[in-house]
Amino acid sequence: MLVAQISDPHVRPTGQRYKDAVDSNRMFSDAIDHLNQLDPRPDLVLITGDLVDEGQQSEYDSLRNLLAALEPPCLLMPGNHDDRETLARCFPDHAYLPRRGPKHFAMDWPPLCIVAFDTTVPGDHHGAVDEAGLAWLDGALEAARGAPTLVLMHHPPIVTGIPYIDKYMCREPERIEAVIGRFSNVERVLCGHVHRPIVQRWAGTLLACCPSTATQIALNLRPDAPPASFREPPACLLHRWHDGTLVTHTSYIGRFDGPYPFA
Repeated sequence: MLVAQISDPHVRPTGQRYKDAVDSNRMFSDAIDHLNQLDPRPDLVLITGDLVDEGQQSEYDSLRNLLAALEPPCLLMPGNHDDRETLARCFPDHAYLPRRGPKHFAMDWPPLCIVAFDTTVPGDHHGAVDEAGLAWLDGALEAARGAPTLVLMHHPPIVTGIPYIDKYMCREPERIEAVIGRFSNVERVLCGHVHRPIVQRWAGTLLACCPSTATQIALNLRPDAPPASFREPPACLLHRWHDGTLVTHTSYIGRFDGPYPFA
């Protein structure tokens, strides 16, 4: 089974640019073309938040129009730039999204189980959890009954070392870690938000952050690093489940020179 992950497309109303810098809608369209042309094609596409940039109805209209070209099925979850109620209203066909409140959901996608944990805080940019959310997560992982499971979160619950991003991480990560750490069948914790490929061993499993399909956050680990983004090549992650093992690849989106002879 092949699962693709894309993240943080920051779709804008038609004709508007992301941060007045890049055409994020065109770049998302390029990402969709990339996924459609993969061979083998993904069985499922996960989009881990910041679907749009300002949570506007017009942005979700653009998102729906762009997603119409995506051939594999996809699952959506909100990020801090989304309005989760508008998201649910604009995608009624995505019935797994609760109509109100946090957009937690769990789905069997044999042989995998997908558990999406909504860490968004309406009106703010950091992530957070509450007792009800933790109880939901514990119940969803218990219900997976040992099936290999992917846990999706928009905000990574780790310190990346990029100071202006870490201000907006998921707070009180130890509370989530205590829940996930109880389940050895969690194969990956998959995040977005940081616009960079980042991996860390966490909660007894591997946590992976997906790059953005738009701009990438500057890799500057100085404590006084100023906020900055670059037009680095966009990318997605490909998670391949085969013979009881999950392998994660980074797949760059765009046209590059090659192929060249291997030897």
